[in-house]
Amino acid sequence: MADYQTTSIRNIALVGHGSEGKTTLTEAMLFAAGHIDRQGRVDDGNTVSDYDPEEIKRKISIGTALAPVEWNKTKINVVDVPGYFDFIGEMIGAMRVVKTACIVVGAVSGLTVGAEKAWDAAKANNVARMFIVNRMDTENANFEKVVEQLRGKFGTSVAPLLLPIGAGASFKGVVNVLENKAYEGTGKGLKEVPVPANMSADINTALEELTEAAASADDELMLKYLEEGELTHEEILQGFRAGMSNGTIVPVAAVSAVTGVGIAKLLDTLVKYLPSPEGAVMKTENGEEIKCDSAEPFSAFVFKTVADPFVGKLSLVRVCSGKLTAATALYNANAEKAEKAGGIFVMRGKKQVAAGTLFAGDLGALSKLQFTSSGDTLCESSHVIKYAPIAYPEACISKAIYAAKQGEEDKVFSGLNRLQEEDPSIKVEKNAETTETLVSGQGELHLDVIKSKLATKFGAQANLSDPKIPYRETIRKTVSCQGRHKKQSGGHGQFGDVWIEFSPIGDTNVQFEFEDAVVGGAVPRNFIPSVEKGLRENIVKGVLAGYPMVGLHAKLYDGSSHPVDSSEMAFKTAARIAYKKGCADASPVLLEPIMHVEVFVPDEYMGDIMGDMNKRRGRIMGMDQVNGLQRVTAEAPQAEMFKYATDLRSMTQARGSFTMRFERYEEVPSDVAKKIIENAHVEDDEEE
Repeated sequence: MADYQTTSIRNIALVGHGSEGKTTLTEAMLFAAGHIDRQGRVDDGNTVSDYDPEEIKRKISIGTALAPVEWNKTKINVVDVPGYFDFIGEMIGAMRVVKTACIVVGAVSGLTVGAEKAWDAAKANNVARMFIVNRMDTENANFEKVVEQLRGKFGTSVAPLLLPIGAGASFKGVVNVLENKAYEGTGKGLKEVPVPANMSADINTALEELTEAAASADDELMLKYLEEGELTHEEILQGFRAGMSNGTIVPVAAVSAVTGVGIAKLLDTLVKYLPSPEGAVMKTENGEEIKCDSAEPFSAFVFKTVADPFVGKLSLVRVCSGKLTAATALYNANAEKAEKAGGIFVMRGKKQVAAGTLFAGDLGALSKLQFTSSGDTLCESSHVIKYAPIAYPEACISKAIYAAKQGEEDKVFSGLNRLQEEDPSIKVEKNAETTETLVSGQGELHLDVIKSKLATKFGAQANLSDPKIPYRETIRKTVSCQGRHKKQSGGHGQFGDVWIEFSPIGDTNVQFEFEDAVVGGAVPRNFIPSVEKGLRENIVKGVLAGYPMVGLHAKLYDGSSHPVDSSEMAFKTAARIAYKKGCADASPVLLEPIMHVEVFVPDEYMGDIMGDMNKRRGRIMGMDQVNGLQRVTAEAPQAEMFKYATDLRSMTQARGSFTMRFERYEEVPSDVAKKIIENAHVEDDEEE
């Protein structure tokens, strides 16, 4: 592949709802450009950008893939981004390195939640936007209706550029509104044809909309347009390009990825009208502005890592400034270490094409970097540049993960570490209380894919289950209890005798307090630490269901000893007896973790959200508006929130989101506690 200068590069992300045809569209572009001999199909598992075994099996995109298309002496770096919300982290990484988000919508399905989310992500990253209305060949395809929906949602900046000639089975070509030219056919059969007479009104309306949008992108053009009522073709193009760059123009193109109609003219549009990375500015962590210019010092941003057990680690990068060659000395600004790459490549799906030079703005890959992760910056050691890392979304669903076979724990957890490199939106942590390893992600599909990838990529079989709830126990009243341990079995016996008062501290954040109130040597001084130690060892298992005891004050105030038979062990045992008897009589209760939950939803879902939260034993604490959404603040038991990510997505058509953090412990209602205690005893019996 040739080396491309910055002005001859276009970086686009194909984004939008799942199953709208982004991967098929990538395939159609590659086929139109002659990079592949035949167009693959997602259903057949033979597309360029869906190459992972999990993608082929599930027939959906899971990871971001690169597919550079060479067209009219320009390199279009197509980034095929998964549309399913479980893989939202992939879109966040892609948005950091592209100049234009091409939001794919269906000619029948129209505006979708995925399109809305893609728009928001593009806007947040200051990325130019365009809409591609795909599947114009399907029955009931309606371009005008889709454009109406888009304009209703996103405003008059949405302007048709490639109008369809026909729809459904009769979709045979497109009209470029700016050129007032019509094209029919595909591939070598593509030809310019007269503009259909019945489309003149639609073309004039679209041109007027584009002209107004172009004028509003530039103050001088707007002044001329207001005075003269028209602009020259060159002025419209000038304003159009400016409007694309600053987001005031969002063109719409009609295509069919399956038949290939409109694809060649779409590629022409991408080359001709979309902004190149030239002169674009990226800010460093400390606010310094770095210009996308090959003459500047070298810097590159790692936006994705591919962990392959056979090929090794590949780091996908965008060269932000300077140029990258085999001779470039790499320095990782985040790890503060020098790096050495195994090679520089251009990726087309899983295929690695060796590259000579990557100029500023280009996308490529470096192999076998030792210290580099997604979100890191590579630069020159003499000119350190560090861009802000990728802000991945907080994980919203967790499962306990176990090795399916005993002895394969290391295999599972080393595989998880490799997958975390590939997808930093995965979180793995060990819960100190329950001793379970928890894997967290964006949804149940995300976790299921992690489990499958462990098996297919690393040969590590794992099981997922709902995590154990870290319940706790405490007491509600004060009791005094004797713990007496006496055992005679020939020779030295065992004797320990204590009187302990157990009382609630009143603060369950404090686990345990021990008070020595012995007078007159009733319990010899050297055995008092043994009593405390015996209690501390035993409060890890409560008297109700075996959960840790908290908020417990123990006052040792009396006892007795034997000059020969008393020992540390005897007094530890006496303390244990006192603890079990005393706490059982002190009105013990079960405590559960209560979470602070903030749910963000559009107004129309408020009733469902509040009703659902009540069913989860939740309490609504307040409501307010944040960025056009309703924020519902609530408190709910952790036990009721395991599947909330999935349920919220279902209730709000994926428009809702939430954050959750631990707040405090609270007493479990008696009817719920009864079931938890019964289950705990059943588990104890099974273990025995």
